[in-house]
Amino acid sequence: MKTIFAESVEGRRAPGLALPVDDDAPRAVQMLPEALLRKSAPRLPQCSELDVVRHFTNLSKLNYSVDANFYPLGSCTMKYNPKFTEYVASLPGFARMHPLLAQLSGELAQGALQCLYDAEQWLCEVTGMKAFTFQPMAGANGEYTGVKLIAAYHKARGRKRTKMLIPDSAHGTNPASAVLAGFEIVNVPSRDGMVDPAALEEALAKYPDQVAGLMMTNPNTLGLLELHLPRIVEVLRREDALLYYDGANMNAILGKMRVGDVGFDVVHLNVHKTLGTPHGGGGPGCGPVGVGERLLPFLPAPRVRKAEDGSYALDYDLPQSIGHIGPFYGSFGVVLKALAYMMRLGAEGLTRAAEFASLNANYLRKKLEGVLDVPFDRICAHEFVASAPEGLRALDIAKALLDRGFHAPTVYFPLIVHECLMAEPTETESKQTLDAYIEALREIVALGKSDPQQLLDAPVKMPVRRLDETAAARHMILTEDMA
Repeated sequence: MKTIFAESVEGRRAPGLALPVDDDAPRAVQMLPEALLRKSAPRLPQCSELDVVRHFTNLSKLNYSVDANFYPLGSCTMKYNPKFTEYVASLPGFARMHPLLAQLSGELAQGALQCLYDAEQWLCEVTGMKAFTFQPMAGANGEYTGVKLIAAYHKARGRKRTKMLIPDSAHGTNPASAVLAGFEIVNVPSRDGMVDPAALEEALAKYPDQVAGLMMTNPNTLGLLELHLPRIVEVLRREDALLYYDGANMNAILGKMRVGDVGFDVVHLNVHKTLGTPHGGGGPGCGPVGVGERLLPFLPAPRVRKAEDGSYALDYDLPQSIGHIGPFYGSFGVVLKALAYMMRLGAEGLTRAAEFASLNANYLRKKLEGVLDVPFDRICAHEFVASAPEGLRALDIAKALLDRGFHAPTVYFPLIVHECLMAEPTETESKQTLDAYIEALREIVALGKSDPQQLLDAPVKMPVRRLDETAAARHMILTEDMA
């Protein structure tokens, strides 16, 4: 496909898309300092409006997306998002509201504040937590916020806890978030795909009075439910170390387990994964953080409060707060979509979503026995891990799937599984789609054994064929040569 510059024809114009110049420029441009103004016009392609529309429409057809393709990306819950939530978020009273209105005049933003308050109540009910903040802008930002809350808890008690325990099956952003919050990472090894309580106790004994908490996910990144959770909670409570829940896999336990009820002290949720808002493409995301009783005083300010007369206001009087985490009050439009999704499905619908997500994952797992190697051959939750058969590489299988209209599952993560392929089908995919995916994998594996070069050449039907990914990462070309 040609670039938009290759489509350019001297003298062709699109009046409806023309940039304003001179006195017609928007007031914002007129107010820019002289030093920031261009000294010459930008070099732009000369195209008609029809050229532009067709070019970008055709570009969009080259993308993989949940609306167009099956996207079994493990640990990321890339499920179809219903369009009614987009309608709710685009209602004029929400979409046209200035993002600072609630902070400047709560009286004029009562509807928005009520939505934030109601969404918090829903999430508290779903998770068993006491309160939530919606300020974090994505999952990793939520992780960072949660870990900062743990640090504030220990600091308020006059302790200097410098270590954060993280299982070897944790999500990749967990260690980074903990380091950013000032902690040193201590790895906790797995046994049979789960956190090893003996290894946990060993780590606590090795660093007495230094461990602030443990970051974990249940089900974990292998798609397995942690069977030793009661013992883990007991061990941490003895040291007054806190338990953090990474909510990336929340789609597996909606309506089945409330993390606050089983001993977790703080949780972040990826509502842009779990609760009906688009995920990917750079955002926007939303990673609300919920806390139990012990961490309530440290939540980011402000918080939405409901008065006895039924009105809503932002409360800044939080002397022990860790401060402001995100701009405005987080990704408000994403919160609206999540609230609409929860209200539409209700408790029964959310529970059914988790049940179908787990059913689909176990269907895939069983059907792929004998096709892929399944290192943990037991009932999984919403996702599972497999290994490429001996002699084949996960990367080659992933590339061959692209040629067959499927996005690849996650590859080479978690690192503790050899030639790992981690798949999460989600609850929104049909049996027919899953069967087509299974058949594609059967064909690819058979091809890899009979004619391995075809897998090494894949993809052959995509706009760009196999890249040298190392070279592409080290020598990125981000600009078009217009000379």
